Amino acid sequence: MVEEEKSLNFIEEIIEDDLRNGKNDGRVLTRFPPEPNGYLHIGHAKSICLNFALAQKYNGQTNLRFDDTNPVTEDVEYVDSIKKDIQWLGFQWAEELYTSDYFETLYQYAVDLIKHNLAYVDDSTAEEIAAAKGTPTEPGTPTPYRSRSIEENLQIFEDMRAGKYKDGEKVLRAKIDLASPNMHMRDPIIYRIKHAHHHRTGDKWCIYPMYDFAHGQSDSIEKITHSVCTLEFIPHRPLYDWLINKLEIFPSKQYEFARLNMTYTVMSKRKLLQLVNEKFVESWDDPRMPTISGLRRRGYTPESIRNFCERIGIQKRENMIDVSLLEFCIREDLNKTAWRRMAVLDPIKLIINNYPEGQVEEMDGENNPEVEGHDGTRKIPFSKELWIERDDFMEDAPKKFFRLGPGLSVRLKHGYIVTCTGFNKDENGQVTEVLCDYVPNSKSGEDTSGMKVKGTIHWVSVAHAKEAEVRLYDRLFQDENPAAAEDFKESINPDSLQIIEKAFIEPDLANAELGKGYQFIRLGYFTLDNKMSKEDKLVFNRTVTLKDSWAKEVKKG
Repeated sequence: MVEEEKSLNFIEEIIEDDLRNGKNDGRVLTRFPPEPNGYLHIGHAKSICLNFALAQKYNGQTNLRFDDTNPVTEDVEYVDSIKKDIQWLGFQWAEELYTSDYFETLYQYAVDLIKHNLAYVDDSTAEEIAAAKGTPTEPGTPTPYRSRSIEENLQIFEDMRAGKYKDGEKVLRAKIDLASPNMHMRDPIIYRIKHAHHHRTGDKWCIYPMYDFAHGQSDSIEKITHSVCTLEFIPHRPLYDWLINKLEIFPSKQYEFARLNMTYTVMSKRKLLQLVNEKFVESWDDPRMPTISGLRRRGYTPESIRNFCERIGIQKRENMIDVSLLEFCIREDLNKTAWRRMAVLDPIKLIINNYPEGQVEEMDGENNPEVEGHDGTRKIPFSKELWIERDDFMEDAPKKFFRLGPGLSVRLKHGYIVTCTGFNKDENGQVTEVLCDYVPNSKSGEDTSGMKVKGTIHWVSVAHAKEAEVRLYDRLFQDENPAAAEDFKESINPDSLQIIEKAFIEPDLANAELGKGYQFIRLGYFTLDNKMSKEDKLVFNRTVTLKDSWAKEVKKG
């Protein structure tokens, strides 16, 4: 059966139209322009996948350009993390560029605007400028400095660059239209004074371009053909076009798509930084964070995130994506790639009365039955005493409980059928040991017993078990839309992390590899923590549960 061809998204339609008409000499050059003031999150992943995928589809290229115009908030740590995240997602940029590379050119562009009486230095305070801009229904009024001469503006702007003024003392504004219905066109600020050390240019500059001024001009300098932004930049586009037009430089074009909004998640970098600074999470790469580094540490794969971004598509209007779709994508990927292993998180001892003392058998367990042609097997030691999950035994089991209880039988995964003959309790009345008999001719793969049991449980041999810390991560927020709350922090889920300090794992898991996914049978998908795990202390993070348990909880509520 021939697969139905996917319809083009609206940006692909624009590009194909441009290519048909020979625009930009048939070139496609996109860019991803992050500010190095925080870690990238899943919303940025959508933009990364879009920009790089467009270039790949049309034999073009994508530049990585750091928008480093605010030295107060930027750091090399963020630059390094951004590069690592993009490469981990599976993309490689054509050129690594920085807006700071263009500071001299941007300065000269500003001088050109002044020379054409299209920019002026304003000494007004931020409050005075805001008040003079008017309202959406009332036009703005000129400040006393709008009528300065070109010569005076050129001299003061040069003095601003030379460091003769303090922060906030003066700004450079574009001279456009104080009556424009678009507030962004009412003489926007294009340069401000900041005496701050820049991570690349050091103390060379004390004036820095505003994003709206640097963005379009940087696109133009690089000859970007399709500058893809999120919807909030629609009102900024007239200024983008105006500056390019007045400077008579390469006409890059801006196109907007809907940013990613996801349930049970906040995407604002400011809010994410708040979570880090106020210790609600341990760091930017906390596995509960929607950052790419947090998702990586939690066990998400590049394939699952790329698949998620492809599934949600590119829209022209805002919408809310259910986080369950992201969880579905990682389950789908790990189901095909994760090795199956056994681990017991809440252990209780099972003793097989009639199993020979001291005997050890090696059971065969498949690595991943979902892989075509099979993915091999591993040996699992089996002995008289096993660890099982506490909730796999009930002293007074109801009718449809298909696990262990007095007189009940189950199959031990990859092992034998056992029947519960009794149990022991401690002085507090808590069950400490479950006693069973096994059926010798019921071994998995060689079963001739003819017995039928409805339940299968996992286990780990007491004598051979290794210990590990297991971290059960859940959604960080309880409310579907925490960003809409007056204080988003009030929605934080107190049960978003549960730490099991001593879990028992099968011996093969002692050789677990960083970056690989493991399905703990019946418990979920897990991965080694790439930050806390050490050779003498393994730490596993739960990536996702086997099923969407939240959907059930929401229905109950």
